[in-house]
Amino acid sequence: MLFEPRSGRLAAWGNALLAGLVSPDEAVLSIVGEDAAHRVAGLPGESGPVGLTLALGRMRALGVSGLRVALPAPGHPLGLSGPPEFNARALDAEEAVVAVGAAMGLVPEVTEAGPAGDVHVEVVWHVLPVREAPPADVPSLGEAERELAEALREATVVLTRLDVAGSGPVADAALSAYRARAEAGREVLAPGYPPRAVRVLSLAQRVDLMVSLAYENGHGGAVAASEMAARAEALRPVERVARRALVAAYNAAVEERERG
Repeated sequence: MLFEPRSGRLAAWGNALLAGLVSPDEAVLSIVGEDAAHRVAGLPGESGPVGLTLALGRMRALGVSGLRVALPAPGHPLGLSGPPEFNARALDAEEAVVAVGAAMGLVPEVTEAGPAGDVHVEVVWHVLPVREAPPADVPSLGEAERELAEALREATVVLTRLDVAGSGPVADAALSAYRARAEAGREVLAPGYPPRAVRVLSLAQRVDLMVSLAYENGHGGAVAASEMAARAEALRPVERVARRALVAAYNAAVEERERG
């Protein structure tokens, strides 16, 4: 249930590869994760889709020095800089990767097939031109950490009062899985990221988990329309803050390198 966008994995491990901190095989395995395969389509100089290893090497040759994440939502173009066509594709996918050093971005197209429990997932990253400009609404790591702490406190108070903070067997199992994964030393980011980015990403994932549980557990004690509206009002800004923090964490390696 942890929110680990494919764009985050591509950016994190792509940045580690571009910095010479991991091998191409290690980067590709980490990016693909539990998916069956990832390919890249529309890459300059290629007539059709190519594998990630070739694509990342070609992108380096084209001048790409880093990768940033965008996690846009309706009314919130988080991490995007245009043009409209790229923004629209990224909004449909709810995520994208924007290259640093070359005017290109990548938007995933995910295809799933097979029965529940044995789903075969393939991803094609479509390369599109982007506008070279500062990304929209991306906070610093410090800002993201402060926003998360404040939003988590406020949302917890409201959701607890409405009896929808996430309880019962499903919630307990999800929280236990999260703790076990964290305690096992899961590498939440690739090599080359500052410790603060790891901390911010972990907190953002915890906040996202709490919000997901609150939605999935139905209305809880919030039976009145006014209470249901209050719950939605409490969750909306928390979701926005969590997405901003995720983008700040995944982009931290590029931001730190650009600061020198």
